[in-house]
Amino acid sequence: MTASPDAAATAAGASSASFGPARNLTCRACGAQFPLGDSYACMECFGPLEVGYDFGTVTHADIETGPHSMWRYAPLLPVPADIATRQNLSPGMTKLVKADNLAAALGMKTLWVKDDSGNPTHSFKDRVVAIALSAAQELGFTTVGCASTGNLAGAVAAAAARAGLKSCVIAPSNLEAGKLVTAAIYGGTLVAVDGNYDDVNRLCSEVAADMGWGFVNVNLRPYYGEGSKTVGYEVAEQLGWRLPRQLVSPIASGSLMTKVDKAFRELVSLGLVDEAPASIFGAQATGCSPVSAAWAAGHDVVQPVRPDTIAKSLAIGNPADGPYAIDVARRTGGAIADVSDDEIVAGIQLLAATEGIFAETAGGVTVATLRKLLEAGSLDPDAETVILNTGDGLKTLDAVEPVASPTVTIAPRYGEFRAFAEEKGLR
Repeated sequence: MTASPDAAATAAGASSASFGPARNLTCRACGAQFPLGDSYACMECFGPLEVGYDFGTVTHADIETGPHSMWRYAPLLPVPADIATRQNLSPGMTKLVKADNLAAALGMKTLWVKDDSGNPTHSFKDRVVAIALSAAQELGFTTVGCASTGNLAGAVAAAAARAGLKSCVIAPSNLEAGKLVTAAIYGGTLVAVDGNYDDVNRLCSEVAADMGWGFVNVNLRPYYGEGSKTVGYEVAEQLGWRLPRQLVSPIASGSLMTKVDKAFRELVSLGLVDEAPASIFGAQATGCSPVSAAWAAGHDVVQPVRPDTIAKSLAIGNPADGPYAIDVARRTGGAIADVSDDEIVAGIQLLAATEGIFAETAGGVTVATLRKLLEAGSLDPDAETVILNTGDGLKTLDAVEPVASPTVTIAPRYGEFRAFAEEKGLR
């Protein structure tokens, strides 16, 4: 096999790259340390690698005087100090919405929705891509790609276009039409595969090794995962530099849940928030619930499944961070549960009708799981709680079309409208 120009560039780029406070790659399983570069598996035990840091002193002022984007947390991320001035989409600092109406409907005291549908491509994936593409550029890659369940493909394609990089994103062919369109519109290469996400992920591992490209969730995965920490940082800052008592996160690979927990622990260790209990709960769709099933059985190992759910953005049958998500739930006093497709749709409807937030199917999973955990007594209705909405409902219209249609269709005559209004008691 002949090394590609990108692969050759990374060999020289790793030594001269700027990764801010990042100092090494550390195995999450055995703790072995390796130089920063495009490695993602431990050479000692084949465990997953994550970024290790030497933060030094970081103050509230260091962060609050930064840009109104996720780059305000650059002192806590593997990115150059001047990252905010570089050509990128600058995601982050999305709204934390006080959800009083939803709280009342569910019998809760204090509830917030962290609404990441406000990101540039309308999902939280813009955060992880921003970090991964920064690493790709530092390491000398000129082509980036990903294996995707939908949102990530669009985020990579958009960010690559903005950064002047080539992109090749690979996704299942049966994704929602809106997600395929938004992945293709940015002008990169979109490869649709007749298979599920796990088939796509295996293919991407082979392509990354052979082509020498920077695949954000393969050989750049240690950096990619760090982008999810910014969700946790923002929640804490937007709450006035404190941790919520409870947080509910959707689970696909499990990375978001584990990185929010990592963010909370980092903030405590740096003295940016007071140490306090913060229970983290996970939400899955029943049609793809390997982590929830392992949790219910009391297992540490997650058994792969074949996905069958309308929540396609969560349809990862063999989640890489599944065991770590279980550990987070156990360690923090949380739990993991799953909900049916009908419950997912009802969750989307409830959030939209109470708070005016139209979530994609993953958000419906989170709302429905919140309700299920409350009913089971696993979650305290009186404790301050944050739920994560990770994407925009306009991306998954097919899921709600059967329950979201015109109330009535009439001719353009006032008499017909008045008769309808009187019948429905609208006067």
